Amino acid sequence: MDLSQIKLGFALTGSFCTFRKVIDEMRHISNQGVELVPILSRNSASTDTRFGKAADFVAEIEDICRKKAIITIAQAEPIGPKKLLDALLIAPCTGNTLGKLAHGITDTSVTMAAKSTLRNRCPVIIAPSTNDALGAAAKNIGFLMNYKNVYFVPFAQDDPVSKPNSMVARWDMMLPAVDAALEGRQLQPVIL
Repeated sequence: MDLSQIKLGFALTGSFCTFRKVIDEMRHISNQGVELVPILSRNSASTDTRFGKAADFVAEIEDICRKKAIITIAQAEPIGPKKLLDALLIAPCTGNTLGKLAHGITDTSVTMAAKSTLRNRCPVIIAPSTNDALGAAAKNIGFLMNYKNVYFVPFAQDDPVSKPNSMVARWDMMLPAVDAALEGRQLQPVIL
């Protein structure tokens, strides 16, 4: 599929340790001609961590996407009625956001963007990054794998010895996962 013809929402939630890799991949996707619409959870847009200052990340993301980030629920709500996206990529998607998505909780810009995208029967592609993917978050991943129009970026354990329940998406597989989802397919294998 020619991805240069689509509008892809690119939503970030608070897995701050992955931001550098995700933003680098965001730049790569943008360089492929994909029109990106940046969406950040309130925490990802406002929390300074040892991984960097929130304002610096927001500025870099807005520069890559060449548009202002959607940060509030009110800003995300028109995505559905105005059909602003062809697909939504949530990367990184925390265990907290996985739980909210699995249970229909819409209390952040990212969960509102997901609800709005699904309303239009467009794909939502999830790139997990959570320390409990094989623990507490496993049931939510399972629920979401059975939802219509929800797809996953393939993911794998990132440190099986020190963090045996932790799994992280393969950031380099985000664009192929989006391409497959737009064709109604789950990129396989899901778990690497």
